[in-house]
Amino acid sequence: MPQKKYLKIEKRSDNQITIFVSGDWKLERNIMIFTKFEKEIAAYPNIKEIIINSDELLSWDSAILLFLQKLSAFCKNQNINLDSSGLPQGVKRLLELASPEHQRKDVSKQNREENFLIETGDYTIKTMKEINQIFEFIGGLADATVKFYLGKANFRFSDLFEVIIDSGAKSLPIVSLISVLVGLILAFVGAIQLRQFGAQIFVADIVGIGMVRVMAAIMTGVIMAGRTGAAFAARIGTMQVNEEIDALKTLGIPPMEFIVLPRMIGLTIMMPFLCVYADFMGIIGGFIVGIFMLDLTFMEFYLQTRQAITLTHFWIGLFHSFVFGILVSFAGCLRGMQCGRSASEVGNATTSAVVTAIVLIVIATAIITFSCEVLGI
Repeated sequence: MPQKKYLKIEKRSDNQITIFVSGDWKLERNIMIFTKFEKEIAAYPNIKEIIINSDELLSWDSAILLFLQKLSAFCKNQNINLDSSGLPQGVKRLLELASPEHQRKDVSKQNREENFLIETGDYTIKTMKEINQIFEFIGGLADATVKFYLGKANFRFSDLFEVIIDSGAKSLPIVSLISVLVGLILAFVGAIQLRQFGAQIFVADIVGIGMVRVMAAIMTGVIMAGRTGAAFAARIGTMQVNEEIDALKTLGIPPMEFIVLPRMIGLTIMMPFLCVYADFMGIIGGFIVGIFMLDLTFMEFYLQTRQAITLTHFWIGLFHSFVFGILVSFAGCLRGMQCGRSASEVGNATTSAVVTAIVLIVIATAIITFSCEVLGI
């Protein structure tokens, strides 16, 4: 029968004792109650050092670690030096890992290592990898688009129709609300200054040109970035987590053709239609302010709006919306394909898709506006 664990204390000098640890130290056996052992140590006053001898220790598990931790804490409180060199190597290693000093040492070591140069290098490597992924995505998308026009893409029109319905008809309520409010805001801002000169009629010009040329396209793009672009990233990211994209690759189905292409085409097709609808709703918002607050008649506002808006403004607005459709779908699908394999990564991909899309919309607006100014249109 295995020997039970026991302790024996032997006094070596006036201020030094040795603790002999022997037998089996396992949790399934009787656990040593440290308070009883503490009373035995108290019988030896003026102790400055405790030496542990484990030559007769047969087997052990975490039971001896619990006992030694309590002994170490007791010695620390009593300013007693604990000599644990006589313990087995495995026990000493586990005690070292569990000590608070070791944990603080690891944290401080980690903080020292993460200096400016390392952080800069990590950020540079991460940025280069992301740029490489973007170029790979663009190349794959270009290849899929060529195959689509040649009729060779692995593509389902049912997916395209689903995207068109989701990003088209189902988006009309929020587009209507935002566009009307933007039209109201433009009319209010213009009316504050124009009313001083009795030129309230030109509120129709501000609202009409502002909405048709750029504002309707921008607001529609931002709405679709938060609604549809985020949905693209979340759905594709969830497919990454569920390994559905890996399954498509295993079956020989290119994800760029089967997943990304219908979303890119569907949103790019619908954005100009949504922009035209937003133009109309924004003008209605300006009409409400003009009729009910600026004492304009319906025909006055209508004729002034028709005179102010030209085909040039209209086509510039459509071009904005077409570009925004590409950018929003591109950002959503890109972040979805870059998503990791956890639920938190899906949330990060969704957030990143919205931010990326809005930043691209602002940059594209600045470039198009500057180009139009240079070209005189």
